[in-house]
Amino acid sequence: MSHKISEIAAALGAEAEGDLELRVTGAAEPQAAGPDQLALAMDPRYADGIAKGQAQAAVLWPGADWRGLGLKAAIFAPRGRLAMAGLTRMMDPGPDIAPGVHPMSVVDPSAQIGAGAAIAPFVTIGRDVVIGANARVAAHVSIAEGARIGADAVIFQGARIGARVTIGDRFTCQPGAVIGSDGFSFVTPEKSGVEEIRETLGTRAEIVQQSWTRIHSLGAVTIGDDVEIGANACIDRGTIRDTQIGSGTKLDNLVHVGHNVQVGKDCLLCGQVGIAGSAKIGNRVVLAGQVGVNDNIFVGDDVIAGGGTKIFTNAPAGRVLLGYPAVKMETHVEIQKALRRLPRLAAKVSALDRGAED
Repeated sequence: MSHKISEIAAALGAEAEGDLELRVTGAAEPQAAGPDQLALAMDPRYADGIAKGQAQAAVLWPGADWRGLGLKAAIFAPRGRLAMAGLTRMMDPGPDIAPGVHPMSVVDPSAQIGAGAAIAPFVTIGRDVVIGANARVAAHVSIAEGARIGADAVIFQGARIGARVTIGDRFTCQPGAVIGSDGFSFVTPEKSGVEEIRETLGTRAEIVQQSWTRIHSLGAVTIGDDVEIGANACIDRGTIRDTQIGSGTKLDNLVHVGHNVQVGKDCLLCGQVGIAGSAKIGNRVVLAGQVGVNDNIFVGDDVIAGGGTKIFTNAPAGRVLLGYPAVKMETHVEIQKALRRLPRLAAKVSALDRGAED
């Protein structure tokens, strides 16, 4: 599929100059671009690469001298990454799945499949499932009984959607994700060592043999509109009430959301984030890679936590956090500066001790 420069500019809401009828079939880095590809050089640092490639058109920074760069056409992007979002969305066709239900899939007769939906081979769709219009479900996906999925969903290979899960429109689910697995919830007949440590913060009485009894998950998972779930991410169903993911929220690969967790709208949870059971995450929260959130606490709206941060207590709205345990980012920086001074401080103290002895 090819696109006119004018069509791309209109899709991006950007200005364009030159031969707007010129067509391109894809995008590439400037030095690797062929004559039918759009070079991506949204920063002057990448200008030299255009001469090394063969592109006739490029996405450039505002005010760039596109003629001087030897191009026939140019699109100007004031915000390069935003232009990348629109361009990649326009050029990504998504999974190639034939419309209708493939004969090698198993669909319960009670399931409702929306108009224009495309179901690939080896898909299993259970009793009373509802799938919205124009949804695309790739091979080896399983959707359990009573699940409801909105319009324009794209569910990639091998994803697992559990019983009674409810998902809004324009849902994207990457390969291998599991939505609606049972929560990790166990109890002992007597007070467990874990409960004891929570109360005493370290003191143990006599250690006795204990066994674990499973608490089953009767709730499900509710997901809003425009949510994306990354590859091999796991969202546990709630114990009684549903685990919730708000509209517009994006989960990266290998994110784990525990049972009963509530995640607000437009959050960004990066790779290997783990949120323990019954935590509440506000709106527009950003948790960078490997952030951990303790159970039964809240993280307020607009909190940003840097990579590897471990949040053990409630985090007020708007706070920027870093470290283990989490503290304000500026406090963490001061702590690290102080740690680097410790060897010199220890040497000074040692010298003072020797002087006192003399």
